[in-house]
Amino acid sequence: MDNKSVIILLGPPGAGKGTQGTLLSDKTGFYYFETSKILERAFGKSKKGEAVKVGREKYSLGKEKKIWETGGLCSPPFISFLVKKEIKGLYNSGESLILAGSPRTLGEAKSLMPLIEKLYGKKNIKIILINIPAQETIFRNSHRRICQLMRHPILYVKETKNLKICPLDGSKLIRRKGLDDPETIKIRLDEYKNRTLPLIDYFKENKIEVSRVNGVGSVAQVFLKILKTVKVE
Repeated sequence: MDNKSVIILLGPPGAGKGTQGTLLSDKTGFYYFETSKILERAFGKSKKGEAVKVGREKYSLGKEKKIWETGGLCSPPFISFLVKKEIKGLYNSGESLILAGSPRTLGEAKSLMPLIEKLYGKKNIKIILINIPAQETIFRNSHRRICQLMRHPILYVKETKNLKICPLDGSKLIRRKGLDDPETIKIRLDEYKNRTLPLIDYFKENKIEVSRVNGVGSVAQVFLKILKTVKVE
């Protein structure tokens, strides 16, 4: 993969997009672009009453944060504004990209994909859909923990279930309050089915191939499937 390229990871909550995106980044040297961290940064720095102007509309950071924390998908123009700004800067720096979390809606895709195609070329875009059953989504998310400092995700397995400290940076392991509560997860699943899955038809109509990967199994097993799909050895 010599040319600058873009790999887009899609899948329901808990499919492992973040974990696989990190592994792919280590393997390929591509910049791992995680939309949730961009949102966390924007919301974390926001002041009371602050808004982002996109075109003629203003989007309240407080309202967008509340939507996000309760399992909804933020307003597509707001997300697209943040993501497009980052992508332009990364392209100008010569980066290939791995995207996890964008686009998530048709509105985002119609705004974002023309830019990606213009910058990177349609032939250099690879889309991977990581599939897992709904019950797996609920289990993984309700048991998800991240570290307080660097936000590393810690897999819930027999060997890690009693960990209280992140083995990578030594900070406390925490749960994402609200986002990973069972009721919120169900809302996020509904949002995925109703607003993200329609992207598959959009990509087909625009002649961008979508490769499907079974996300059930160990991280290593899923990673090998993805490597074969993107043809990286």
